[in-house]
Amino acid sequence: MSVDGWNTVLVLGGTRSGKSEFAESLVTDAPVVRYLATAPEGDPEDTEWATRLAAHRARRPGSWTTEETAAEPRRLADVLASAEPNETLLVDDLGGWVTVLLDPDHQPADDVATIAELAEAVRTCSARVVLVSPEVGLSLVPTTPLGRAFTDALGAANRAVADACDAVALVVAGQPVWLKPAATTIPSAAPATTTAPAAPATTTAPAAPATATAPVVASLDDAEPTPEVQLPEVLTHTPPVAPNQEPGNPWAAPTMALPMVATGLVIQQGMELPMPDEYAGPQAVDRLATLDVPGAGLGVLDRVVGFAAATQGTSTPQAWGPVRVLLLHGDHAGGSSAGTVAGESARRAAQARAGRGALARLAAESGASLQVVDTPTAAPIEDQPALSLEQVESALRYGWRLAEQAADAGVQLLVLGACGAGTEAAAAAVLAATAGAEPPAVLGRVITDSGEIDDAAWMLRCAAVRDALHRTRRSPRGAKDILAELGGGDVAVATGVLLGATARRVPVLLDGPVGLAAGMVSRDLAGQARHWCLLADHGGHPAVRLAADVLGLTPLLDLRLDLGEGANALAALPLLRSVLALAAALPVHPSLGGDEEPNPAPDEPEPAYAEPDFTAPEFAEPDFTEPEPAGPGPASTGADEQPASGWRAG
Repeated sequence: MSVDGWNTVLVLGGTRSGKSEFAESLVTDAPVVRYLATAPEGDPEDTEWATRLAAHRARRPGSWTTEETAAEPRRLADVLASAEPNETLLVDDLGGWVTVLLDPDHQPADDVATIAELAEAVRTCSARVVLVSPEVGLSLVPTTPLGRAFTDALGAANRAVADACDAVALVVAGQPVWLKPAATTIPSAAPATTTAPAAPATTTAPAAPATATAPVVASLDDAEPTPEVQLPEVLTHTPPVAPNQEPGNPWAAPTMALPMVATGLVIQQGMELPMPDEYAGPQAVDRLATLDVPGAGLGVLDRVVGFAAATQGTSTPQAWGPVRVLLLHGDHAGGSSAGTVAGESARRAAQARAGRGALARLAAESGASLQVVDTPTAAPIEDQPALSLEQVESALRYGWRLAEQAADAGVQLLVLGACGAGTEAAAAAVLAATAGAEPPAVLGRVITDSGEIDDAAWMLRCAAVRDALHRTRRSPRGAKDILAELGGGDVAVATGVLLGATARRVPVLLDGPVGLAAGMVSRDLAGQARHWCLLADHGGHPAVRLAADVLGLTPLLDLRLDLGEGANALAALPLLRSVLALAAALPVHPSLGGDEEPNPAPDEPEPAYAEPDFTAPEFAEPDFTEPEPAGPGPASTGADEQPASGWRAG
């Protein structure tokens, strides 16, 4: 179960609150789930109820088995009592169970005893159990005797089962709030400032201001996974410290209501993160058809306006302001990096830190800040896991914190790229594990520095991915397992960035295989993350094409740019900004009720013009004397250089 340490969970919620979907997300990591359906079939002529039941059935994976318990209320307790420790059960829901319990066919009966029997079965059940139930305590008292009997019985059942369960969650408008376990004192090392496990934190402390001293680059390879550390320094605006806030606490930013434990944020499957505004995007695109333009409009670039409108929550989105580029630098050992020059990725990272190269120059042109993030080197995936599970947890939290830091600095758009050796093979392995892709079909050709195609290196990469998939053929296919076995540090950090940016409602411009591979993994942790991603150009890369198709991301351009991850997106960024600025500034066409600039009044006098002077201008005689030598000027300070962002264990 995705909720670590909890064997039984009760999920409460109102009608259409999303309680069933949240409960289903808690058991997605189970290979087989026994779905216990408690609701009776109902009136055959009630098509609306039949449609609801059909929707529930269609949502269940094919590996789940369904058992009906509506015939006998006491059968549910018997199933729970006989469940094996290796089983996972999902009961949906107790409202249907109470309906059957109160049915005249099962009366007279001792309802209190039956509810107590169910609660005891939940308490002693050795299997993992998730129960769904309607929360009726917030509604009005029913006006009918039968309605009051149902409310009383269901309220009693909810209280008894909640007392028996290890954890209880309340889902309101699709957002889960954890009510149990009871609030406990969080140790001082815990990043949350509240004692409740589901409570969101307060305001984030700003990043430490950058200094002129050379930064220290750390590595995660030998790091301890538990302690949280301060984020690396970044040359960006430092927000003021909020009142009553400890500056040293990096985990004080408001985010989604996620489970918190003593070691920090729990990144798990089935997280409920925010979605973009589903109405603002279509409204913005419809508005484009009314603008005063001489031609047919923006063409396929209207998708940029729709995306920006949805992520900004307005039908008139503005061009993105502060932009930050996150360049992830982490190599992959073994056959994944076949054909690459040793030390080339480190040279590219150092070049970006020094403000040189295509990426740094394009970032300067776009007014974007650039942060180079060192990630741990991945082991040869053909022989062993790329990372340990502890390193994956640290990498996910680290990426989340990078996104949090960017949001706190006022960044409105993140650009995600990577420059490590072997990233394409790692991305291909992730795609093969998540989308069933064939490695040769998603591995691009290997091009040497001289522009030649290295088929031998390409075959070595294919063999490395093939052997890695064979080695992990019986391994779990959970998101964290894939990152540990195949993905590596850069893909794991990129996944954390996508999740953190989604939680803080910051859109991400993807560029290259690493970002798309992270998108494939993040959808299993929080399906909302892909809706905050934008792809400017696929660059002709087969892995990017496939992942974009699976994620539903249509590239905006087809320029086949290959300037390096991050640089391709920055090259397209001015065009995207221009589209947004134009869409926001243009008025509505006058024929559709828009305002038009008034013409000059008929009796307004014509402007007077001075008579032109055609006399030849006079020129001063040039002075060809030798100039005095200039004194030494000020040396370049290199103020545009960015410090390296070191990796510290999280």
